[in-house]
Amino acid sequence: MTLTLYNTLTRRQEPFETVEPGKVKMYYCGVTVYDYCHLGHARACIVWDVVRRYLQFIGYEVRYIQNFTDIDDKILNRACAEHSSMEAVADRFIKAYFEDMARLGIKEADEYPRATHTMNGILRLIHDLENKGFAYPADGDVYYAVRQFSEYGKLSGRKLEDMQAGASDRVNVEDPEYQKKKDPFDFALWKAAKPGEPAWKSPWGAGRPGWHIECSAMVRDRLGDTIDIHAGGADLIFPHHENEIAQSEAVTGKPLARYWLHNGMVKVDGEKMSKSLGNFITIRELLDRGVDPMAVRLLVLTAQYRTPIDFTDEAIADKTNAWHTLKAGLLFGYQYGKQLGWELENRENSPIQNPKFKIQNSHVERFQELVNDDFNFPGGLTVLFELAKELQRQGNILVHQGKTETPPQELQHQWQTLVTLAGVLGLEAKPEAETSTIQGLSDAEIDAKIQQRQAARQARDFAESDRIRNELQAQGITLIDSREGTRWHRN
Repeated sequence: MTLTLYNTLTRRQEPFETVEPGKVKMYYCGVTVYDYCHLGHARACIVWDVVRRYLQFIGYEVRYIQNFTDIDDKILNRACAEHSSMEAVADRFIKAYFEDMARLGIKEADEYPRATHTMNGILRLIHDLENKGFAYPADGDVYYAVRQFSEYGKLSGRKLEDMQAGASDRVNVEDPEYQKKKDPFDFALWKAAKPGEPAWKSPWGAGRPGWHIECSAMVRDRLGDTIDIHAGGADLIFPHHENEIAQSEAVTGKPLARYWLHNGMVKVDGEKMSKSLGNFITIRELLDRGVDPMAVRLLVLTAQYRTPIDFTDEAIADKTNAWHTLKAGLLFGYQYGKQLGWELENRENSPIQNPKFKIQNSHVERFQELVNDDFNFPGGLTVLFELAKELQRQGNILVHQGKTETPPQELQHQWQTLVTLAGVLGLEAKPEAETSTIQGLSDAEIDAKIQQRQAARQARDFAESDRIRNELQAQGITLIDSREGTRWHRN
């Protein structure tokens, strides 16, 4: 069973072959941290989280890097509106990012480089481009000379001649930036400092980097000249990923990535999600309504990752019902295992006690065969639901007849298979008794701690308030303060 992937660069499905056998270098263009993450971020982060999990499941050693864009006009605008700083805004929404992703069950990347922490690599890359004749300075700015890179457009399929023909009416010749460029298609690698904005020293004067150069530098610094998978939303194909290729490959002379993978966009009730339409939904807004995070994962995974997805109330309700079915199967062992004579405690061949234990059977083989077809997670889910429904049926028989049709040990193997495969997709369920004490504190004890913290805050004893927050955080419990009060969730 060979894994094959649709490569945006070649526009065809290809066998997956890594630069270094058995190892995958993977980079995902992350979020610009000026606001809370929305449903589009949820879709992308779930997809690439599961891609990484699956690659590890089939035996690859994966190094997964996800960046934060923490210098951008939108961040600066928000900082100005809030009379804050760019760093404070970025830090706040990076913290919120981790809170939201933890609620969705998304595993953290191996590293999260930030643009402002990669300045040396950015300056070095711009310098290399200038030395090779692909970049030129202009009054404190530095621009990439697009026509110098003969392969420009190979990712998006766009041709400069076609774009030029359609752009004449949209060009503002009075724009100072336009006047600095040698060609309208050239884009900024470095922007000269403006009054009141953060700036860094450079050979071309104080300023800040352009958006595209940041990712090229972070990929090069963290993963090297050529990586295996470069992932992101379809909206990034042009110009962001196209410009990344032009920048990186002009310097190294090597492919930036072997496979370019792009997830489809998100709609809400059939419309493109936007604040102007009033259908802009953040992850925390959705989950705070009581929507189960696992239902969100199911909604994302039941769509082919490259196709658009529509978030509707009906779709969420449907996936919530589907999750109840899958959850019943996942809880089967906790509910009936003891009655069936299973020995789960300290059992080496239990996926609960030993996640590294590998199960191989016809269900696993069919799951892999389906998912190996360009990460066909919807196909893989059909195997999970077959197992879950059969376990649910056997549970009903056990309740009414006192014994199952299928031998207990065979049922145990089916349950272990379901738990293992569900874990590959990040779908997990715990019995309520275990959930309430799994981190060492019961729900009531956590609520009592929060009340103690609230009393300390009212007494303006902020040191004690911070101590309680840190104590809970150390036990895997994150507090989220808002005008409505303090909420918490387990990491």
